[in-house]
Amino acid sequence: MTNTSAFDAPLQIADDAVLIVIDVQQGFEDYEFWGPRDNPDAEDRIARILEAWQATGRPVVVVQHRSAAGPLVPGTPGYELKPVVAGAKRDLHITKTVNSAFYGTPDLHAWLQERGATQLVTVGIITNACNEVTARMGGNLGYDVVFPIDAMHGFDMAGPDGVTIPAAELSRSTAAALHHMRFAKVVTTEALLAAAQEQPDGQA
Repeated sequence: MTNTSAFDAPLQIADDAVLIVIDVQQGFEDYEFWGPRDNPDAEDRIARILEAWQATGRPVVVVQHRSAAGPLVPGTPGYELKPVVAGAKRDLHITKTVNSAFYGTPDLHAWLQERGATQLVTVGIITNACNEVTARMGGNLGYDVVFPIDAMHGFDMAGPDGVTIPAAELSRSTAAALHHMRFAKVVTTEALLAAAQEQPDGQA
């Protein structure tokens, strides 16, 4: 678990903080398959964060999900990255078939360890699935995980009782669990970008 004092300290973004962009793929535009989404501004905020990371030379990891069926099958248009991510310079490109970016190829944890990285920022799709699972695993592995909740989105989902829970409510639940259990620092895009622009001496 993340050290409590460090977790509660003011947000600081390291010069080598790694941005992990998860599954920002065309297939998630298939709302007939996925259902209603929340946070229509997610892609714009992802673009702003990507721009800031590239402007400061911080590392970027792009993750792409490979499905055997559905809208994310390799070789189909849905598998391709959305334009907001497709042209981004990246330091590592991971493909995966499960929720966590830590169970993909190449091995994310090994790559982070080789770099000596300690802080991760996760954005992308789906908030309460691949994003949350990656953040939880990152926290368990000892990384300082930052989770800009408004730079991602999810979809309405039905529970085992058949009741559909709106995406925005699922997002709030994710934020509460990650924050309360100290898996990640849940922040806004504005707070993240402000912290990323701060210099070690406190001067912008």
